[in-house]
Amino acid sequence: MQIIAVFVGMGAIIFICAAIAFAIYRINAKINDTTKTLEHQYNLIVKMQSVLKNKYATNAVAENAEMIYQDLLQNLIPVMAAIDIMPRATSEHPLWRALGGIMDEYAKNPFALEKLRRAIKLDSEVARSIDNYTARAERLLNHLTATEPDGILAQTFTDGLLGQSLTFFAQAKSLATREN
Repeated sequence: MQIIAVFVGMGAIIFICAAIAFAIYRINAKINDTTKTLEHQYNLIVKMQSVLKNKYATNAVAENAEMIYQDLLQNLIPVMAAIDIMPRATSEHPLWRALGGIMDEYAKNPFALEKLRRAIKLDSEVARSIDNYTARAERLLNHLTATEPDGILAQTFTDGLLGQSLTFFAQAKSLATREN
C-alpha cells in the first residue's frame, strides 16, 4: 500500500513537473512573441521618427520658401534689366514669373543667350547676380535632395524653371568666361 502511495505521489509530482514545464514553455513562447512585437514596434517608431524628421525639414523649407524665393528673385532683377526681359504676365509667384519670362524669351529668341553672355562679360553686377543666383539655387536643390527621401520635390524643381534657368545661366557664364 505504501508502494502504491509512493507511486501515486511520484506520478502526481511528475504530472505537476510536466504541467509546470508546459506552463514555462507557454510563458517562454509568449515572452518571445512579446519580444518580437516590441522589436517590430521599435523599428516602426524609428521609421516614424525618420519620416517626421524629413517632414519637419521639408516643412521648414516650405515655411522659408518665400524668403528663399525673394532672395533668388533679387538676384534675377539685375539680370532681367540687363538683357531687357519682362516677367510673364501670369498669377504665379514673382520668381516663377521672372524665370518663365527669361526662359520664354530664350525659347523664342536664342539670341537671348548672346545678350546674357555680353551682359555677364561687360557688367560685373550681372556676373555677381548670376553667381549668387546659381549658388543659392543649387543650395536649395541640394537641401531638398538631402531632406526628402523620395526626391520628388527636388526632381520637380530640377526639371522645372529653376533647373532650366541654372542650365541657361551656366551656358551663358561658360561662354562669357571662355572668350576672355
